[in-house]
Amino acid sequence: MKKFTKTVEDFVCAHCGATVVGNGYTNHCPKCLWSRHVDNNPGDRAAICGGMMEPISAEPNRDGYIITHKCQKCGKTIRQHTSENDDIDEIVKISSNSDFIFGK
Repeated sequence: MKKFTKTVEDFVCAHCGATVVGNGYTNHCPKCLWSRHVDNNPGDRAAICGGMMEPISAEPNRDGYIITHKCQKCGKTIRQHTSENDDIDEIVKISSNSDFIFGK
C-alpha cells in the first residue's frame, strides 16, 4: 500500500487567509502553521473529516522541527516536519507548549 502521494496544489489557508503555494510536500500554512484534516496517508486527500488541524506543539529534530497538529473536529493528532519557509516566530511560540504536552 502506498503511504505517500505527492500532490502539488495551492490553497488559501482556512485559518489566517494566507495564499499558500504548494510544492507537493506542503501540508500546512507557513504563516500560521494550521492545517486541514484531508489525508489518511500523506497526500491522498482521502480523509472525510476536513476539520481544522491546530498546531499544538513543535519540538526540534535533526532536520528542523516536528509540529504536532490536533484536529479540532475529530481529535486526531498528526506529526509533520516544518518547511524552510515556515514562520520561525510561530514555531517558537508553539514549541513552548511541547514541555507541557510531553511532560518535559
